[in-house]
Amino acid sequence: MIIVTKPEATEDQIQHIIERIEEWGFKTDVSRGEQRTVIGVIGDEGSIREKPIAAIAGVESVTPVLKPYKLVAREFRGGTNSVVKIGDVKIGGPEIVLMSGPCSVESKEQITSIAQEIKKAGARVLRGGAFKPRTSPYAFQGLGVEGLKLLAEAREATGLPVITEIMDTKHLEVIEQYADCLQVGARNMQNFSLLKEVGRSKLPVMLKRGMSATIKDLLMSAEYILSEGNFNVLLCERGIRTFETYTRNTLDLNAVPVLKAETHLPVVVDPTHGIGLREHVASMALAAVAAGADAIMTEVHNSPELAKSDGEQALLPHEYMDLVARVRKVAAAVNRAL
Repeated sequence: MIIVTKPEATEDQIQHIIERIEEWGFKTDVSRGEQRTVIGVIGDEGSIREKPIAAIAGVESVTPVLKPYKLVAREFRGGTNSVVKIGDVKIGGPEIVLMSGPCSVESKEQITSIAQEIKKAGARVLRGGAFKPRTSPYAFQGLGVEGLKLLAEAREATGLPVITEIMDTKHLEVIEQYADCLQVGARNMQNFSLLKEVGRSKLPVMLKRGMSATIKDLLMSAEYILSEGNFNVLLCERGIRTFETYTRNTLDLNAVPVLKAETHLPVVVDPTHGIGLREHVASMALAAVAAGADAIMTEVHNSPELAKSDGEQALLPHEYMDLVARVRKVAAAVNRAL
């Protein structure tokens, strides 16, 4: 349920509304604007409807949220966009943010050199896997804690904040020591124990859409995180499985405008995993910017043929630099900037 206060509502009246709601056993989330304050009510909507909220001084309107996802619904923020910070980088505002890096952290020289290359090109967030979910148990599983330390060293060398994947609740504490943002991968999108755990984290979370998940499934998974108190969540479209086998996945760019209409959370697109073919990643990245994405995540490797994972879809640094130049032009065409 969404409560909007009157423009002339005093601070005492706003505090009284909040206190009354909480006395009734509900939680509140407050967004203060220049003219009005929006108060989101968290709890059983059926019960709160019975309360005489409109009779409280300072209340202008009361709007129920009828969707199964409450906290992620666009209405919960009064129709405004949330802005999520990774380090000092803001995602969800007028600027499009570029996140880049290798699929896996392999060595200090590898991750630091790639971080320097992508920063020079225009990236603002460094991605890299320390714990890797792999289809085969015999494939490279990542360097673990050592990989996290190398990511932190690359951040120290370049100033780029770090996003890395969390696969298990037991890894949260150590990842929080080294990273700036948690990534919940496609395979864990409906790992509800993990979602609750990252929902209690101090770090922002990027939630990737599952390979067979609907948009509603993605939003409901995000609801788990927000319901635990962490509102710093990014939603990532990274391709879904369809009958098409030529590409790795089918990048669902329909999801971008739909998510922008349904939720206040920022939307990220990962064209690398979405298509899985290096020669087509740039085209999908440009299309994602045109569709309204707030951030683009791409894989970059300085020697893809030696990569321990996903080398066939990683861009070379000079290819990435060319992509950034093209992204800047498309962003300008849709009144965005890098």
